[in-house]
Amino acid sequence: MRVRRVVLGLIAGLIIGSIIGASQNPAALRVVGVIEPLGTIWVNAIQMTIVPLVVSLLFVAVAGRSNGERIGRLVGVTIATFFALLVFAAAVALLLGPSLMRDMKLAPDAAMALRTNANVSASGVSTKIANLPGLGAWFTSLVPANPIAAAASGAMLPLIVFTLMLALASRSIDAPLWDSLLAFFRAIASATTRIVEWVIAAAPVGIFALVLAAASRMGVALAGAMAYYILAISATLVLFALLIYPVAAIGGRLHLGAFTRAVAPAQAVALGSSSSLASLPALVEGGIALGLSPESTGFVLPLAVGTFKVATPITWMIGTLFLARLYGVGLSGAAMLSIAITAVALSLTIPGVPQGAQLLLAPVLAGYGVPPEGIALLIAADTIPDLFGTMTNVTGDLVVATVVDERAVADPVLQGASSADA
Repeated sequence: MRVRRVVLGLIAGLIIGSIIGASQNPAALRVVGVIEPLGTIWVNAIQMTIVPLVVSLLFVAVAGRSNGERIGRLVGVTIATFFALLVFAAAVALLLGPSLMRDMKLAPDAAMALRTNANVSASGVSTKIANLPGLGAWFTSLVPANPIAAAASGAMLPLIVFTLMLALASRSIDAPLWDSLLAFFRAIASATTRIVEWVIAAAPVGIFALVLAAASRMGVALAGAMAYYILAISATLVLFALLIYPVAAIGGRLHLGAFTRAVAPAQAVALGSSSSLASLPALVEGGIALGLSPESTGFVLPLAVGTFKVATPITWMIGTLFLARLYGVGLSGAAMLSIAITAVALSLTIPGVPQGAQLLLAPVLAGYGVPPEGIALLIAADTIPDLFGTMTNVTGDLVVATVVDERAVADPVLQGASSADA
């Protein structure tokens, strides 16, 4: 029933917001302005639970239930499964992207107008690209000098690294202190989960308000080649998300309907908020509904949400092909394969800034003769694709958690090890 209400809120916001955007009725737009803060309040309520939820679940999963060998296996199977999904996403992009862009109708005057817009917006994009951290800075940031500052700034990967180190270290301290520390984090996890339940109960209202406001601003402003690009990339992302449902059903030994119901609330949050992190509480609830272990909901899901982006190969490939078509640059099969491999390899290093994936693509484009200022167009058109990209990432997160739960957590040998630890 909850899933149905969330989906209805999403659809209602999309339909009503699109009608208001098309009509541009002043009274209706004022009503949207009154409703929109409800969505912001709801997202803020979700975000305030993310740091305590991630830290407490991760700590309990690692310190309370797993030995070092078990953690190593969990990390290994998680990374291997995500790598497999990234390769699958790259294959889908390579298969569908070229034909989709060949079918795009691009009149010379429309191409010239788009190039002009890109050139006008390129200066701000160039500044952002110049300020991107290098690979060395990314590696350095994994160990936070100040974990509290990392938590405050939303830098989840450094926070995850610190929490893992704290949890592993706690296993070597005196048993009474370990018990007290574990009880403390269990209490935080339980209390935060209760807050999450309250917030998720309000999801239909929050998602309706968010989507209503976004759809009313979009209206019918999208047209021509940009509309085609947005439709092509969004449809490909949705198709890929659907294609990985059977991976969860087969790899996690689940009924397809059960997985669909479990992932739907997180997908709705992703579509409403465009934030994988904001979807984490709903993902955890979905994992619990599927009967996943605490290791999967408390370790794999926070790690996945903070680290892995399975949509990256699709957004990179279709964005590159669109700009190559726009600027009349031919890309060979080897060049497209190279871009796909680069997207898989660099997906872990995407900076945590708005449109980080597009900004990181700019130097790759330059290497194949595509003017990097075209990134400005991808950023301008990113609102809708980003929603579907986030939805796809969230779907991939739960898919991986189900597979890891079956392949690593349910391993009989490791279950015996876990029982011995207890």
